[in-house]
Amino acid sequence: MSSSLAGATLAFDLDGTLVDTAPDLVGTLNVLLKEEGLQPLPLEEARPYIGRGARWLIERGFTASGWDLPASKIGGLFDRFIDHYLAHIADESRPFPGVREALEAVRGAGARTVVCTNKRTDLSRVLLDALSMSQLFDAIVGADVVPAIKPDPRHLIAAVDEAGGNVARALMVGDAATDAGAARAAGAPLVLVSFGYTEIPPAELAPDALIDHFDELPEVAERLLGA
Repeated sequence: MSSSLAGATLAFDLDGTLVDTAPDLVGTLNVLLKEEGLQPLPLEEARPYIGRGARWLIERGFTASGWDLPASKIGGLFDRFIDHYLAHIADESRPFPGVREALEAVRGAGARTVVCTNKRTDLSRVLLDALSMSQLFDAIVGADVVPAIKPDPRHLIAAVDEAGGNVARALMVGDAATDAGAARAAGAPLVLVSFGYTEIPPAELAPDALIDHFDELPEVAERLLGA
């Protein structure tokens, strides 16, 4: 690739975009459901519930299993979820095909890369460290260190700033409505993957590009952000 991405920043969602984390996240949810006497959820049923953070996954998962959680229970379940998930964060989670190569290609072309995720920053770092991926990013910006989380544009803007970029020359790569909302509100181009975690089909979110494999990303990034 040429150096036409010099000065550009690519912001990436994490769960369902960079890494297939559903087996470990849904596995942790199912541990809680079983401990509460409820039926575990099939992976494919619970997969779309990922992307808005652990609390949403817990609430949505328990509702799907037939129990509307009282607010007083959520805090304790959340703490138990995090404890179990941290111990099993990369048992089965793996980067999607072509992710490493695409990141290396756009970085080699001069782009900055940053993780912009509704996952907590500490959990994101532990996961990326376990997968030997942290070195592929200039910054990792989770839900706990921003004024408001995606789909609020301030999350994307803060992530790009943290990576040393400018949102005027940045794009968002994601899989769901939270990513689409943040990109649109920030005035940034939107790239969605077709294989992520979403309750709305990604094509219906009208991305500037919809990719089926990460080997498409470098060319798409050049088209949308190239000098």
